Amino acid sequence: MSRKLKCLRIALLALATGGVSVCAQAQIAVRNQGYMPYSDAPINYRSDDVSDPVAKLERQLEKGETSLSWESDQGYLKSVLKLLKVPLESQTLVFSKTSFQYPKITPDHPRALYYNDDVYVGKVHAGKAIEIVSFDARQGAIFYLLDERQVEKPAFQRAELDCTQCHIAAGTRGIPGVLVRSVFASSTGTLVPGAPSYITDQDSPLTERWGGWYVDGKFAGTSMANAVSPAPAAGAADQPAQPEVASHPLTPLAAQTYNPTDYLLPGSDPVALLVLSHQTQMHNLITLTNYKTRLALYALQTPGAPAADTGALPEATRRQFERPAEQLLRYLLFANEAPLSGLHAQAALQASPFAREFAARGPRDSKGRSLRDFDLGARIFRYPCSYLIYSDAFDAIPQPAKDYVYHRLLQVLTGEDQSEDFAHLTLPERRAVLEILLETKPGLPQEWQDYARLNHLVISTFQGTKS
Repeated sequence: MSRKLKCLRIALLALATGGVSVCAQAQIAVRNQGYMPYSDAPINYRSDDVSDPVAKLERQLEKGETSLSWESDQGYLKSVLKLLKVPLESQTLVFSKTSFQYPKITPDHPRALYYNDDVYVGKVHAGKAIEIVSFDARQGAIFYLLDERQVEKPAFQRAELDCTQCHIAAGTRGIPGVLVRSVFASSTGTLVPGAPSYITDQDSPLTERWGGWYVDGKFAGTSMANAVSPAPAAGAADQPAQPEVASHPLTPLAAQTYNPTDYLLPGSDPVALLVLSHQTQMHNLITLTNYKTRLALYALQTPGAPAADTGALPEATRRQFERPAEQLLRYLLFANEAPLSGLHAQAALQASPFAREFAARGPRDSKGRSLRDFDLGARIFRYPCSYLIYSDAFDAIPQPAKDYVYHRLLQVLTGEDQSEDFAHLTLPERRAVLEILLETKPGLPQEWQDYARLNHLVISTFQGTKS
């Protein structure tokens, strides 16, 4: 089989589940070979001018300012997570076959995934490389491999061509990004031919989530988690796929299918999976809005001429970035979020190390409120506005699109926009989110500050700056 066909086959496997997936040959990350979208101006995706967390860490390693530590059981994993500030508590386990190390992934040896607001780390049991997606504020997802063999000077290798075969797709909204997939997996972790698969985000019904994943606690019973599908009968692969989950029966896996001592923590946190399902597509929408705006503005430029005045853009140009910006706004405010049920909120919060760690990271207003506070009754968060509004990537959205998002967000939160898309937000909830942002989000537009002063709302002293 040619390498191209082999990579394509692995890419199709990788699309079946979420997280980090890379096709590579041995431990060499492939760069600068073949066509890749967004290589040209104004995106210049292949440029080395990136400042994502892994790029920053690699520069520190090269200067000798820090070092990676290797352990016989987990290789560089603990050291990578510590230096990138990725919490161990974010661990989730996926047993569907994915990544170039797919032969080693089974229900007996699931792949472990860890993440924070900017970085996703994948670790295969007895694997050859750690797989990482690290988000740059302007360029979105940047893909890396770290060879697991103990060497004197370990280095992160940037991977492009192989990774983007999986990670520039419909499931990532057509830009370099990340995704979570739910599939029907067999007892060996392979995908069942002809069975449906689902992109999992905050809008996904619970009954279609987490096929091919492990999930701890009672919440697993409402999803496709912790179960496998029987192999199809002879000739079944030639039949058209059935859209209903019920058409593909699932059999629960044994409680101790894998050895928990092989992992940094003993399980797969359900709250971490809920947040992961939100965060991946939020990242993609931020990147999509960024790219579309840069492309639209670039199309207006004449060589040698000054940049176009963003305050007087043609309507056709504005539509190009306002459409994804509106999508971003709706997702930011959890419009169409699927209702949660069966989670047993208090028990889930008490049992989730991730929930406690995650909530502790958020900035809080003078009333002690944070966008990272959980609800877990009817929805994920108590105050439905994404915490990624604090991210560098959100702040790096080009000005005309970011101004549009902020203006629309203020319309919704003040109640000026009472459209059906935002009917899930009560007036007290809108007011709470508005107050939290006014106190905790640096650099809010003058329009926000003027509204706050007129309505006697508390405004943080760091407005107009970025902390």
